[in-house]
Amino acid sequence: FMTEEIEVYTSCGNVFADLGFPDAEEMLVKAELVRKINDIIIEQKLTKLDLAKTLDINEDEVPDLLHGRLLTFPLESLLKFLSILGKDIEIKVKTTTKNNPQGKILVNLS
Repeated sequence: FMTEEIEVYTSCGNVFADLGFPDAEEMLVKAELVRKINDIIIEQKLTKLDLAKTLDINEDEVPDLLHGRLLTFPLESLLKFLSILGKDIEIKVKTTTKNNPQGKILVNLS
């Protein structure tokens, strides 16, 4: 019986950054938006066909949306989908803190 030592790292709070993706912040935002879209789909009991018609996408793109394939849809499309599904979207730009001079993108889902 062999024991193998496993290295454990503390996450920075963004799994995509932890994995080294260059566009990690955008991917996290898209993942959170897709999660919200999926919540709405379940809540509204939309079928794949309903969803394709409602969002004006091809039916073969629906699984990409349902399974969070983030490269399929640009950020703008996800925002448009949320609007079509009856959600208001508010974008707020504010000054960063002195401790963190580089801005960040956050999604507040309510």
